[in-house]
Amino acid sequence: MNKIRSLFAILALIALQNFSNGCKQTNTPSLILDSTERKDIIAHSPVLSPEKSIAAMQVEEGFEVRLVAAEPIVNTPIAFSFDEKGRIWVLEMEGYMPDTSGTGENRPTGKIAILEDRNGDGVMDSRKIFLDSLVLPRAICLVENGILVASPPELWFVEINDDRPGKKTLVDPAYTYGTNVEHDANGLMRGMDNWIYSANSDKRYRKKNGHWLTDWTRFRGQWGISRDDQGRLFYNNNSQNLLGDYFLPATGGGNVNQRRRSGFNIKIVGNNRVYPSRPTPGVNRGYMENILDDSLRLREFTAACGPVIYRGDLLGDAYRHNAFVAEPAANLIKRNILEEDGYKVEGRQAYENKEFLTSIDERFRPVNLYNGPDGALYITDMYRGIIQHKFYLTDYLKEEISERSLSKPLNCGRIYKVVPRGSAAAPVNIPKEADKLVSLLQSPNGWIRDKAQQVLIDKQAREAIPLLRENLKNTGAPIPLIHSLWTLEGLDALQAEEVLSLLQNADDRIRIQAITVLPSVVNNSNYKLFENALRQIVDNKDSLLAPYIPFGVRTIGSFNKVAADELLLRLAKIYSDDPFVSDAVISNLENREEVFYKTLNFPKADSNLAIVKLLTKTITDIKGKPVQKDTALFRKQFPAGLSLFNSTCQTCHGEDGNGIAALAPPLNKSEWVTGDKDKLIAIVLYGLTGPVSVNKKLYQAPEVSGEMPGLGQNKDISDETLAQVLSYIRKNWNNNASGITREEVMKVRQHWGNRQKPFTMKELNSW
Repeated sequence: MNKIRSLFAILALIALQNFSNGCKQTNTPSLILDSTERKDIIAHSPVLSPEKSIAAMQVEEGFEVRLVAAEPIVNTPIAFSFDEKGRIWVLEMEGYMPDTSGTGENRPTGKIAILEDRNGDGVMDSRKIFLDSLVLPRAICLVENGILVASPPELWFVEINDDRPGKKTLVDPAYTYGTNVEHDANGLMRGMDNWIYSANSDKRYRKKNGHWLTDWTRFRGQWGISRDDQGRLFYNNNSQNLLGDYFLPATGGGNVNQRRRSGFNIKIVGNNRVYPSRPTPGVNRGYMENILDDSLRLREFTAACGPVIYRGDLLGDAYRHNAFVAEPAANLIKRNILEEDGYKVEGRQAYENKEFLTSIDERFRPVNLYNGPDGALYITDMYRGIIQHKFYLTDYLKEEISERSLSKPLNCGRIYKVVPRGSAAAPVNIPKEADKLVSLLQSPNGWIRDKAQQVLIDKQAREAIPLLRENLKNTGAPIPLIHSLWTLEGLDALQAEEVLSLLQNADDRIRIQAITVLPSVVNNSNYKLFENALRQIVDNKDSLLAPYIPFGVRTIGSFNKVAADELLLRLAKIYSDDPFVSDAVISNLENREEVFYKTLNFPKADSNLAIVKLLTKTITDIKGKPVQKDTALFRKQFPAGLSLFNSTCQTCHGEDGNGIAALAPPLNKSEWVTGDKDKLIAIVLYGLTGPVSVNKKLYQAPEVSGEMPGLGQNKDISDETLAQVLSYIRKNWNNNASGITREEVMKVRQHWGNRQKPFTMKELNSW
């Protein structure tokens, strides 16, 4: 570690030269840092004023960073939302990691504040507390006359009465699992389809007719969630630049037996390289080989978060529909260019060897990115020295934090925006009149369109219905049409004949939305019309719509199961080697997979067809479904272990132990779990870096996260608790191995001493 620090001091000078000369400094902040200040910033990471922190940034040519809010107006922001007045409702996680032990982290210091720019200069100058006394709050979302608040483990809806909290309604008592800050639900983003989606969650929410609905959806991501103009969702995990879905979110559920679904949790951008503008030794695994390069700069994402699909009109056409991703561990923001190929979305990094925005200020911690009402790209800067949670904090990083006094202060936080240099973006106020709101659905700014749709629905502005119906006729403008379609759906005013007409439209985007909205208009008196329309699409062999047809068929099946199964059978045979269509068909077959498989009656020679392989896998998964064991008995035997599993392990490995896509492999029937005790203990103490083979299947990124961090350095987790959680997973589900004792954990810990780096599969196998 001393060697690393000595090299860090030398490389600080090199980083300074690179920052000054390697790329053109294009923003011209009012404050200019001299070379001595820059050297000090890189070497010692002092607390900088907002003005100095902006001067320490380097942004893409032609842009500049402007301050929107800073302490004392805002403190430790992690998420925010604009209201129709342009005010910012910001969520503050003030209690996060007060020191490297997390002392006092559970004190009720979290807040929701309303920030307002009263003098119109673009900087927030007014702060009003809406809600306080929250413990590590995670997400907010403005809806109707209130705000959703994720305050672990619950999700609450709090009515707003003249900017003051009113009646509270419990929406979900288990929105999060409660204690692991890095692996719990967050995001609360309103989708195009009027449902509210979260990252790190398999649930979605909606308020309808005064009642809150909860529905199952695919599990997505880790921290932050975004969507494109069509409503497809994008997200990531800490080591993956960008993940996402090829298909609309409503089409992703349906069959709980189907663990993975083709077209969801896709690696959109495979390149995870990052290019910091300063040495970054202060990352959790900085001592490991290949984590840092020769100049002590992070090589690849370790804390990717807060992705946003830019949908504004201010940055320019080249930036529209780009994906921006925050990396607070490397003090930068990545830009990715996305391209469509049919229903597939593929992305690539926008630059080689550089980033859209970097900073030499180590305390610059971008954790969430947003589109804004003025078309700017907004940045939530937590401005904290410590961003690694205590659950996984290594001794190495603790020393780095101490070396540069990164624990304090705890009262900072900033919100910035990126705009074209010299631009004068005007503030936006959303009108109240229904006709003006409908006209905003034509806006080139996605934030404005979204807000107009949401306000029309929240206020149940039925006077807008005739205008919205006129928009459905304007098929030459698909984006306003799609917003109008879902606004009518949200107003319970969409008519069957309108959807039937859109199913015949020439624009693929419109037809896809029409299929997705079917559950809102199909009923017992008209389902035949939609059955015929879907059959016609199948007969026309429309390959682009084919993966969506099964979702519409599911709706038909509510009224005529025979007709629905006939359509599924035709799809399965026409697209027998298409994994997307095959998985979409299987999503309709919950607990009927084997019967349908026999109906297909494919010869053995066709065993490699996608529909055969995927059905066979699902049937095999069903037969290997975890045995339901006595949770009450486990709670009595392993109380601390069950608590640790619920708060930490299941967020990646799943409640059923079968693993979660893009996060972790299964524990159920894993030879690593039921086999050699010492190897299992070593994995949990020190971690495991991939790839890893489980039951003869090789798991590696992006199918799972690249590394499982160890818990051995967490002083809050005793060896007894570790023994209990390991005993729990060795005995749960289809596992039936012996338990593990505290003494056995202690023995392995003593054997490996002060080891910090995680094991590899090869190393464990040779032990």
